[in-house]
Amino acid sequence: MSENAQRKIAFVGSECYPFVKTGGLGDVMYALPRALTRQGADVRVIMPYYACIPEKFKSQMKFLGSFMMDLCQDGHTYFVGIMETELDGVTYNFIENREFFDWGNPYTGLWEDIPKYCYFSKAVLAALNFLEWIPDVIHCHDWQAALTPVYLRTRFAPTPVGQAKSVLTIHNLRFQGICSIDHLKYWSGLPDYLFNYPVFKVNDTEANMFKGGLAFADRITTVSATYAEEIQTGFYGEGLDAHLRYHSPKLKGIVNGIDVDIWNSAADSLLAAPYDMFNVIEKKKENKRALQEALGLDVDENKFVIGLVSRLTDQKGLDLVNAIFQQIMDENTQFALLGTGDPRYEGAFRYYESVNKGSVCSYIQYNEGLAHKIYAGSDALLVPSLFEPCGLTQLIAMRYGTVPIVRETGGLKDTVAPYNAEENSGNGFTFDYYEAGLLLKAIQSAKELYFEDRGRWDEMVRRDMDKDVSWEKSASEYMALYEELAE
Repeated sequence: MSENAQRKIAFVGSECYPFVKTGGLGDVMYALPRALTRQGADVRVIMPYYACIPEKFKSQMKFLGSFMMDLCQDGHTYFVGIMETELDGVTYNFIENREFFDWGNPYTGLWEDIPKYCYFSKAVLAALNFLEWIPDVIHCHDWQAALTPVYLRTRFAPTPVGQAKSVLTIHNLRFQGICSIDHLKYWSGLPDYLFNYPVFKVNDTEANMFKGGLAFADRITTVSATYAEEIQTGFYGEGLDAHLRYHSPKLKGIVNGIDVDIWNSAADSLLAAPYDMFNVIEKKKENKRALQEALGLDVDENKFVIGLVSRLTDQKGLDLVNAIFQQIMDENTQFALLGTGDPRYEGAFRYYESVNKGSVCSYIQYNEGLAHKIYAGSDALLVPSLFEPCGLTQLIAMRYGTVPIVRETGGLKDTVAPYNAEENSGNGFTFDYYEAGLLLKAIQSAKELYFEDRGRWDEMVRRDMDKDVSWEKSASEYMALYEELAE
């Protein structure tokens, strides 16, 4: 292959915005291929043809063909259909099989999902051969696509697609596709020798799809450099820390970006007053007033408004917030929460609203328009996570001139530089150990700067808005990785 040849990259994952999205993976599967296309790559995204894909997208797809594929240990065959559409210069192929994808949501239950994603991981490679579109690199995402690197080096090694290299990205190591050895062995149809400790085996009875994919992938990436280090420790490794330490020579962290076309305060029609870094200080006052009015908070531009847009779970640090909530609140502070999750946190924040009328709003559901308003109308955004592979909310906050207050973990540590009073530098407030008292201290430090030195606070706001949080830098790092593999 010539040095200047256009690289062909296949993205393989279980969800992709705007077709199907349940979390951050869907955003990455949409935004990163677009950024790679802008940098000259030829990218195809391959995902399942779920019944829940909106009809407006299905109606634009064309049928490319179909074939039968063997799958299970007993050689059972299944239909594979291939649909295609194009969006923003990226080609999207969908693997169609009603038996696997025509019922329920994308993720139904682990017992049912194992067969579904065994089928999908193998069908992707069979479809690439069928289409005669052989990529330089197949970039797989999370455990649902983890068998693709295994099939690539075993069943498909002698076929045309076998010349491709593979990358497997860990978005969240907590979810791994663990099931009984017999269940995975039957549905994958993979040979017995793979069900040992270096590949799939976890213990005498269980196998792990992610573990096998990590063993066979040519490169492993995570969504931040710090998370790449953290998952090699017992605390963050979710039982795979030793496996990841062994494979550390092929492990690299590349931080995510955000789609700066979607998250653009200067062109956001959901805001009361769109703004850029040159008029942010005045315009944020208008957005704060609109947020206060929308949430029933006392309208006062001098209040320090803390926003929190999150799943309400322990992982997101809600236990820390819960422990110090009433200490956060004073006559100068307001709190705007948006999210759903653990019922105990939903109940706690409803209680805090009831006893802090006019100062606290707990909006216990998800509302996209309100999320934009909180990012624009808040002074600070709280992200005190126990662990955070990358995190998007702190990137969005900075894009909107809202100062993040975060714990130094994963992508939060990589993207938020702590405020340094001596040098008047940094773009947020941070704390290291997972302790409620340290979170409270970080919040108090932010308030102190806001109320006592507004000039320096405003400089930080502008620094945040000037920070490049787009996908372009990340895409360049991925392109360099693909080049290294392809050569």
